[in-house]
Amino acid sequence: MTTQNGLLADTEPNTQQINDSNRKRATILAFALIPLSGLATDIYIPSFPSMANAFNTNSAGIQYTIICFLLSYGISQLFVGSIVDSFGRYRINLAALLVLALSNVVIILTSDIHLVYLMRVLQGTATAFIIVGKRAFFVDVYTGEKQRHYTSMLSIVWATAPILAPFFGGYIQKSFGWQYNFVVLGVYGLVMFLLEFFYSGESLKVKQPFHLRSIFKVYRKLVLSVDFSLGIVILGICFAMVLIFTMSAPFIVEHKFHLSSVITGYCALLSGLSLFIGGIIGKTMKSGTLFKRLILANLIQLVLIVLMYNFAADKAGLLLLLFFVVPINIIGGCVYNIFFTYCLTRFPLNAGVASGLTSGGAYLVTSVVISGLLSVITITDQLSLALGYTVLGLAITGVLLLVRKKLAY
Repeated sequence: MTTQNGLLADTEPNTQQINDSNRKRATILAFALIPLSGLATDIYIPSFPSMANAFNTNSAGIQYTIICFLLSYGISQLFVGSIVDSFGRYRINLAALLVLALSNVVIILTSDIHLVYLMRVLQGTATAFIIVGKRAFFVDVYTGEKQRHYTSMLSIVWATAPILAPFFGGYIQKSFGWQYNFVVLGVYGLVMFLLEFFYSGESLKVKQPFHLRSIFKVYRKLVLSVDFSLGIVILGICFAMVLIFTMSAPFIVEHKFHLSSVITGYCALLSGLSLFIGGIIGKTMKSGTLFKRLILANLIQLVLIVLMYNFAADKAGLLLLLFFVVPINIIGGCVYNIFFTYCLTRFPLNAGVASGLTSGGAYLVTSVVISGLLSVITITDQLSLALGYTVLGLAITGVLLLVRKKLAY
């Protein structure tokens, strides 16, 4: 078999391949791994205050464990796409799952916050290899409308982690302590390793030659596509809107309202559920051009943010806060799903690179945006959260106007 460049494609006859007999099981396992990045960031969010005490640091010191993960996850995805396109998905995925499992053991046993940062960087990198390969799996194995259907399901399935992870994390924190959230992550990684080893296989049919010059040309083509690059920026800002509430919720709930970590979990559950609902809405929206659907959603979001700001008061309660957060996140999930599907299927011949750039670039944008926003705005209540939402909502509007005439459909 030869590549499009006329070069002989490498084959691995000893590697278990995806075929008709194992496609269904491999697809289920791929979907089971898609929420991993959300699980790795959200499950221990209700434990932030306890971890801050355990590691003798402040809220920013614990929030930085998320930033470490996001940065390494985002940066790694920019490069791992070309690696999994050249060397395959399967064996790399197995190795990354082992790294994920073992790194959680280190976090559980250490008392050094800097070692936790290092393990979170390793986890972000390992997760990048896993997720990029699994997103590309659906482009490898399926075609046509079925491919579009499965890729549009990715952000919806991913949203199950923000729904369930902090909800269960709150109960785990209350019943057992913060360490057991990482026990769950470690066990998850080990179990998925075993299932992948026995029931999945290699989905890549034609390996791209690992020539740096050719790889650079592919990256250059994708990055210079304005609709693709600005779509990544929008994805990053949308996720930042969700994450600023998620990262601030433990301290708002437990410090301002003096409620338990379980309530933090319920708040994160509602936030994640709204993201999930938004993804479903985005998947089903068909009427109107892509730009009209996106700009309408953005304008509704801005109206909600203005109302949230106007109704903010010192005595504003948690229910009022969630009354605005939930619909804002629903719209964010809708926009995210639409653009995620668009970017992921934009370059089917370079699925691994497109997958890595899409998610990696989005996470990098999210990391930069959140770091910058939290450096100037300390989010402690509804008013400061609305101010943060305003900045991000207007940024999305500006990028949508820039990308308006470049969208392919």
